[in-house]
Amino acid sequence: MSVLITGASGGLGGAVCDGFVQSGAKVIGVDRSAKDSKPYLTIAADVMTAAGCEAMVKQALAHGPIDAVVHLVGGFSPGTIAATSEQVWDLMMGVNAKTAFNVMRASLPSMIAAKRGRIVAVGSRAAVEASPGFSAYAVSKAALVALVKNAAAEVKDSGITVNAVLPSTIDTPANRKAMAGADFSTWIAPESIAQLIVWLCSDAAANVSGAAIPIYGRA
Repeated sequence: MSVLITGASGGLGGAVCDGFVQSGAKVIGVDRSAKDSKPYLTIAADVMTAAGCEAMVKQALAHGPIDAVVHLVGGFSPGTIAATSEQVWDLMMGVNAKTAFNVMRASLPSMIAAKRGRIVAVGSRAAVEASPGFSAYAVSKAALVALVKNAAAEVKDSGITVNAVLPSTIDTPANRKAMAGADFSTWIAPESIAQLIVWLCSDAAANVSGAAIPIYGRA
């Protein structure tokens, strides 16, 4: 299996890339400024633009067919509706929803031609539960879930599955620093999320598509 992973250098990205490497997959890790210092191929791409995603897929396909795409790129900004600026709203919709659209649109043609493929996007618990104080973030993640469900419906007869995983707070160094007083023991380990994503990209998950799968730990 060959898997293309966006946001490979993020807090979750390392665990997901390692999980696929351990499974025996060929990994192509994508980031805005990728460096060839990993035990897998890395490429640089700007997934905020359609052109960046098209170039990313073209570069990945030069190394062979893409069997799976895992989209980890995302961002977070707090704020109530009344206090959220238009700029923050647009940023959250861009980084959490538009990037996923760009990545899917660029990736799907080769999968449709091959009549097989797996796409997994990482959303958030906030997408399906009211999250006062995180309005722009929550709505953008809900948009991501809607995108996943619609994509799954569109390719249901093409041998392609499209799913989302919805973590609660992920136990990363950045989150620990940002929420130093929190109970880290209730957070979800990146490795647990990685295991779920690897499974969703496997043949065993061929009948799972259009799902938004919660992975909350004890939170």
